Amino acid sequence: MNPRFADIRDWIFDLDNCLYPASTGLFALIDERMGAYIQRLLDCDVAEAKRVQKAHFHEHGTTLAGLMKEHGVDPHDFLEDVHGIPLDRVQHDERLGKLLPRLPGRRFVFTNGDAPYAKRVLEAIGVQQHFDDLHDIHASSYRPKPDPHGYALLCERFGIDPAHALLADDMVQNLAPAKALGMTTVWVDNGSERGDHGYDDPVVDHRIADLGDWLQSILGEKE
Repeated sequence: MNPRFADIRDWIFDLDNCLYPASTGLFALIDERMGAYIQRLLDCDVAEAKRVQKAHFHEHGTTLAGLMKEHGVDPHDFLEDVHGIPLDRVQHDERLGKLLPRLPGRRFVFTNGDAPYAKRVLEAIGVQQHFDDLHDIHASSYRPKPDPHGYALLCERFGIDPAHALLADDMVQNLAPAKALGMTTVWVDNGSERGDHGYDDPVVDHRIADLGDWLQSILGEKE
């Protein structure tokens, strides 16, 4: 183990565009289903559904949060619907399956999605058995990353000491609350990030391009 990470006891990973490549494009499929859901909900056309979807996202952090607040949408119904996508795009990652168990301590998934979807994706990658647990949007009281509330609930639920924890995420804004708590932060800079974040952002401790490559390097694994 690279000595810079010797004190890490809890390894926390985002799911989408982090444990699998952003090029997989699952978000595009979910985005389409969100639009269709809003069309049915509001009996509107595609353009209006897209406007509502993005307005809720920017104002409330997620489309779901806006739909819950302004339209009384059942979160379980929404998430089950929009996550009902085929996962044939997700590739089995044998290397990741070998590296994750070598990390000392516990391993968690922290996602703005829900547990049933996360488990399906982890199974498709072939790594579900290597995680101790996962913390989803329900467990975060529907307050998605980067709302600090979910991070506090995560730490409380699993007895995580932030000083000995690490969060890897593909969105810089999601690293900020972790950094404020004292966690080590890893930005998976793989092209999924939206917004103007510099590479020298103070909330980023380590910037990497590929999770598997990085794990291989810190664990001293050879090809």
